[in-house]
Amino acid sequence: MAHLPVLIKDLALILGAAAITTLLFKRLKQPLVLGYIIAGLLVGPNFNFFPTIGDLDNIKIWAEIGVVVLLFNLGLEFSFKKLMRVGGSASIAGIFEITGMFLLGYTTGSILGWSTMNCIFLGGIISISSTTIIIRAFEEQGLKSTSFASMVMGMLVIEDIVAVLLMVLLSTVAVSQQFSGLDLMIEVVKLVFFLSLWFLFGILVIPSFFRWVNRWLNNETLLIISLGMCLGMVILATYVGFSAALGAFIMGSVLAETTQAEDIEHQMQPVKNLFGAVFFVSVGMLIDPKLLWEYRIPVLIITLAVIFGKTINITIGSFISGQPLKQSLQAGMSMSQIGEFSFIIATLGVSLGVTSDFLYPIAVGVSVITTFSTPFMIKAAVPLYKWIDQTLPPRWRNRLNRYSSGAQQIPADADWKMVFRTYFNIIVLNSVIILAAIFLAVKFVDPWLVNMLEQTITAHILTVLLTLLVASPFIWALTIKKPQRGAYTSLWLNEQVNHGPLVMVEVLRNLLAVFYLFLLLSQLFSGLIALIGAILVLAVVLFIFSKRLQSFYARIERRFMTNLNHREMVANTGATSTLSPWDAHLAYFTISPEAACLGKDLETLAWRERYGINIASIERGKKTIMAPQRTEKIYPYDKLAVIGTDQQLQLFRPIVEPESLPQLEEEEEIRLMKIRVDEHNLLKGKTIRNSGIREKTNGLVVGIERAGNRILNPDSQTVFEWDDIIWIVGEREKIMELIQAEPGS
Repeated sequence: MAHLPVLIKDLALILGAAAITTLLFKRLKQPLVLGYIIAGLLVGPNFNFFPTIGDLDNIKIWAEIGVVVLLFNLGLEFSFKKLMRVGGSASIAGIFEITGMFLLGYTTGSILGWSTMNCIFLGGIISISSTTIIIRAFEEQGLKSTSFASMVMGMLVIEDIVAVLLMVLLSTVAVSQQFSGLDLMIEVVKLVFFLSLWFLFGILVIPSFFRWVNRWLNNETLLIISLGMCLGMVILATYVGFSAALGAFIMGSVLAETTQAEDIEHQMQPVKNLFGAVFFVSVGMLIDPKLLWEYRIPVLIITLAVIFGKTINITIGSFISGQPLKQSLQAGMSMSQIGEFSFIIATLGVSLGVTSDFLYPIAVGVSVITTFSTPFMIKAAVPLYKWIDQTLPPRWRNRLNRYSSGAQQIPADADWKMVFRTYFNIIVLNSVIILAAIFLAVKFVDPWLVNMLEQTITAHILTVLLTLLVASPFIWALTIKKPQRGAYTSLWLNEQVNHGPLVMVEVLRNLLAVFYLFLLLSQLFSGLIALIGAILVLAVVLFIFSKRLQSFYARIERRFMTNLNHREMVANTGATSTLSPWDAHLAYFTISPEAACLGKDLETLAWRERYGINIASIERGKKTIMAPQRTEKIYPYDKLAVIGTDQQLQLFRPIVEPESLPQLEEEEEIRLMKIRVDEHNLLKGKTIRNSGIREKTNGLVVGIERAGNRILNPDSQTVFEWDDIIWIVGEREKIMELIQAEPGS
């Protein structure tokens, strides 16, 4: 009998148990994550009624790969532009909630008599809600288009990025075994520097790289390149002292800004599902039922702390940020659970060996209980609000309404905010690049030159010249580039405005430039020479090469902004509305191919008259139609920006996103499917008429996607090009045969 490695046996056992439990949980309409955890419990070493895995160490390695893949996919869904669009309300509420829950977790652990490290990790575990569970609950209850749902999604974005930061900080605390405010501040600064540097470098280089190699990309090469970049960043992040998960998240978030992001996410889905299942099953393996029963009282206490703590903190944070009481309470009660990130943080404590054995199963137990309670909490939010609204004295109710309305008014000092925000961006982003150039020069370039030339002074001078060659455009931008010229000029010419803050900022950024140059020179020369040299170099940069540097920096900035905006962010969950004090808000819908409204114009559909909603814009591929005319027609996959109340949008959703209805068996053969023009089907260069698609599929070509644009009902003489996406209505089996055709067949 041939030898079969233990790992293969273990994987067969894990995936078999996961398959059975997930089918059961799918039937019961429960989150699959819980099914994976229970599968892990059944095949784990602490449960002896079923076969048990043979090598737990190998499974832990697979689970670590699972964390990397999950964080990479999270980064693909994250996008820095999404963070920019979260808005102040979600940011304020999210930070308030995370801070409050972290302190609550630390306090709860202290009351239970736990060690400092257990308390710190407990605070991190209960700070992060479950994105998976919340989205599923919203979908099941039809709440994705409600006004509070967009607030929740914004806070989840904030929680995701804070969770990654927490993992880095908790790792630092665990290694140092001390809670030093200064050390943590240094780590935060290092982390922000690392994130900023790789965001800037990644956006500047990676989208351009993908555009350059686009003609050679297919699904296979795209997947390999993406995973290679992910693991490369994992190695780099680990090398500079951060976690592998952080590296995966950074690369995912950079790739999220490319036009290939959706394709990468699609190709990564099976990989994510496989390794995600292994990770969550490994979570269940570490549960000890005896230990969980022994600590049932702490589980109950922490569960109550999560449910009530998150409800109260998020409600208060949302209300402070300017949201009405009803939406704030709905957001708070919908986020009263912990989930996948809590498992990752708990796993981090176990892998570092700094938390007690009981903390991990407690975290899982709390997550399971709060997962089941989430749908009931969401349903109870509106009745609870009505009871509070009826109980509150009218004077208090009016004050609360006035506060939520006033908190969202546009401030009068908008010019000041715009100018200082731009100043902040100029100073921070250029400082990051300058400091990175100085660090690389002093740490690597100078020692290499000294070793090569064997003349220290000459090597130091060459190091300075090379650093200035790289950093000069950014030194120019740091000291001279003007922010928001219109707003800046308006403030400067207004005699009633105090010019002191503007002058102080100008002085500050020039002093920063001198300091950075001094920092470079002081590493290589004496202090006096460094100070004099810094001033002279700055003068040369500002006055002699100013125009050339401005031109070069402008080219870099244009390339960066082109790459950043090349892929327009797709808002699936809605946007923050400025109409929040009323019930009306903005929500987004994607037209389903099954919708009855296809091909009809807005005048015929009369949605405004029937449902009371207004269409603000239609996004079709890369084209956005603002305030569409009544003659505008609706096509599949159009993205509508719709303004209406919760009730109006709830009635409107089934019109454009109808649920799939069971079809008759003979109708299941007809499908709207897509194929890509590649080397397999040999359609490149052929017209629609000569391609034989009609004869091969008994179907029609109804659309072509080409370079981000859509050609609807194309002419029969249209010639196919490489990487065209062809939409065909025809017999499914015959279309599949065309997709899978070999070259020359």
